[in-house]
Order: sequence, then C-alpha cells, then structure tokens
Amino acid sequence: MRIAVFTKNRTNPAYMAARLGADRAAAVFGDEVSHLVPETPDDPQEQISLIDRALAGAPDAIVLSPVHASRVDPAILRIRAAGVPVFAFVNPVEAAPTITYVGADDARLAADVAGYLFARMGGKGRVLIVGGHVESVTSIARVTAFEHAARAMPGIEVVGHCVGDYQRGVAREAVARWLGLHHEAPDAVLVANDIMAVGVIDALQAAGKRALVVGVNAIPEAIDAIREGRMLATADFNAMQMAFTATECAARHLRGERMPARVDLPVDLVDASNFHHWDRPYEARPVKTLAEILA
Repeated sequence: MRIAVFTKNRTNPAYMAARLGADRAAAVFGDEVSHLVPETPDDPQEQISLIDRALAGAPDAIVLSPVHASRVDPAILRIRAAGVPVFAFVNPVEAAPTITYVGADDARLAADVAGYLFARMGGKGRVLIVGGHVESVTSIARVTAFEHAARAMPGIEVVGHCVGDYQRGVAREAVARWLGLHHEAPDAVLVANDIMAVGVIDALQAAGKRALVVGVNAIPEAIDAIREGRMLATADFNAMQMAFTATECAARHLRGERMPARVDLPVDLVDASNFHHWDRPYEARPVKTLAEILA
C-alpha cells in the first residue's frame, strides 16, 4: 500500500520526528510512505500543491497535518472527491470527514505547563508569552490557555507577547527585540513549543539575562537544555507517536479493520526529575501500538 504523509515544515524537529514515526509504522506493515513537506514552512499554498501532486499519483491513503485550519480546504475537498481516506494528526481536519484523528489536548497541556511554572515561581512574578504562528490552531489554544492560567493567579503579571512562528531563529529575534525595549527581564517565559524555547534561551543568554523557560514537545534540544539547567520543563506533545498511530490506523484501515474516529494521547510533563526517560534520540524513543494506547 502507498501512503502519502504531509507534515508542516522541515524547521521544527517535532515534524522530523513525525516523519520518522510514520516510517516506523509503515515498516511494520510493509507499506510505502512518501513524505510531502512545504519548503516554505507552514505555507498553505505549497501544501495545496503537494496534495494535488500526491493525488495525481493515486495514493491508497493520506496522513495529514494541515498547515492551516481552513486555507488548505480546497485541496482537502479534492481528496474527498477522489475517495482517498484521510487520517489527520496534530491538527484536526474540518473540511471533510477523516477516518481517524490523532492528537492531544493543547489547552490542557498548556494549562498544566503554566501551572507547573507558576508553582515554581511561588505564584508571583513577571511572565513573557511566546506563541507560534498567529493563525496556528495549536498556538492559539496554547497561548489562550497560558493567558487563562495567568489570569487565575493574581500574583502573575503577563508583561508581553512575542510571535516566534514556531521557529528558533524567529523566536530568538523576537525575544531579543523585546528585551532590548524593556529594561527589566521577565522572571519566566511561557513558550508554545520547544524549538522556540531554545531560541528564547539563545536570546536571554546573548542579553546576559536569566529567566525560567518552559516549552512544549520534548524535543532532544529541550531535553539537553533541561539536563543542563538552562530550561525548566516541557510537555511531551509527542508528534512522532501521533504520526506513528495515524499511519498505523491508515495501514489497518486499508486492510479492512475498523479504526477509532479519534485517538487522544496523554501528555507528560518533563523536568529535571524525569528527563532521563526522554534523553535519547528519536530513533531510540519507544512508540506504542494502537492496541497499547487503547488499552
């Protein structure tokens, strides 16, 4: 069977892990995977073109993480018209029915990360929030949850927002500009993903500033930073497992098995007390089968 897998970019290590997860699942079934990735990160028009290219080759199934909540819809409707089954991960597909969606609760994980940070701060202090793309579904959910958690803590003051586009360099420059405009550094930074958190740490170090930094994804670079004491914590939003499961569901569906409409993965907090469970390359990190997850 031939499965076309769509990820959002080549700049976020979480999507490199997702591609690896899809490959690992397909190998179990002996299926063929083709990866289609926009060269311009998160570009809707380029993802539309990639979908049309894939459809021309008549894939048996599509595993898709849409780069935008609605701008890829014309191509998604063409997938539906072609009768190709779709399996979504990270972000749901709204324009047409999917066989299975695999994800995690962004709002809950962000609230958990924020609550952990605020507890370490003793419930008081100045916090900077760094979000991803302003129209990203995951970033909107995470930043909104960060803000709600802060409003629930009278001693926490949100002193600013930066947009890091889910990229290390963009986040680094955005936070560097913010630090240059403000005499006092924040006590902590809530970041919507880990590769941006690494960029935030870069900016703080370059400015000679220190702050508690938390992120989301548990990428190897974040685990290194936690081990070295440069980053406080992250949440294991496991894109590799999501893509593995979505691809496993595609393979099983193509073989006539009935698949669940939705699979929600639990999210663990990772800090200095437990980071060793994640302190390994993606290739060496374990994945669970669908049966293990559902059990």
